[in-house]
Amino acid sequence: MKDIKVLREKMGVYFVVGTQDCGYSIERTEEIVREALQGGVRTLQLRDKGSKLLADERYELGRQLQALCREHGTLFFVNDDVELAVRLQADGIHVGQDDMKLSDVRNAVGPDMYIGVSAGTVDEALAAQAGGVDCIGVGAMYATSSKADAGEPIGPAGLRAIRDAVGSDLPIVGIGGITADNAAEVIRAGADGVAIISAISRASSPQEAAIALQGIVRSV
Repeated sequence: MKDIKVLREKMGVYFVVGTQDCGYSIERTEEIVREALQGGVRTLQLRDKGSKLLADERYELGRQLQALCREHGTLFFVNDDVELAVRLQADGIHVGQDDMKLSDVRNAVGPDMYIGVSAGTVDEALAAQAGGVDCIGVGAMYATSSKADAGEPIGPAGLRAIRDAVGSDLPIVGIGGITADNAAEVIRAGADGVAIISAISRASSPQEAAIALQGIVRSV
């Protein structure tokens, strides 16, 4: 059963990862996720874009990551792939502006799965809110090479405008180019959490990177 308060509490450091971020290796992806969860990540999104995995291989990877999440009390989201999210009975699904209509997503996943939507403008955020989403991913915050479709950076000022428009109740996670050096700015602008890709997946120690990011988010 979804609980927005729980979602907000757990999305402080929100790790987005797929095999493309981990040398296209299933084993390395699982290893990095395990370390990130040990470092305190409590929301994980499987975003396997442009990989060479077959559908059954992606399902098996999702199943393994979901099992790790359950061990750590971590929420498990799937990016874009509604069919996979339903098959795994994930905690959440995250979709972009060009994916399925929100009403169709909700009909597919049922009432108990969290739905997150990407938003880069006030209008997109308000439309998502009106459509009944549970959280929004706002960005790109900064320039990033991890998401080819991230769009032009909107910066903390863009996130603040979205927060002011949607009010305080809708959980927001900032995404795009976020590192330990700028994470605090994103939280101060009104985000409940920071979505991280390379700052964890490419770290020499994903566990230590996650610990450091958690400390920053909690200190703001």
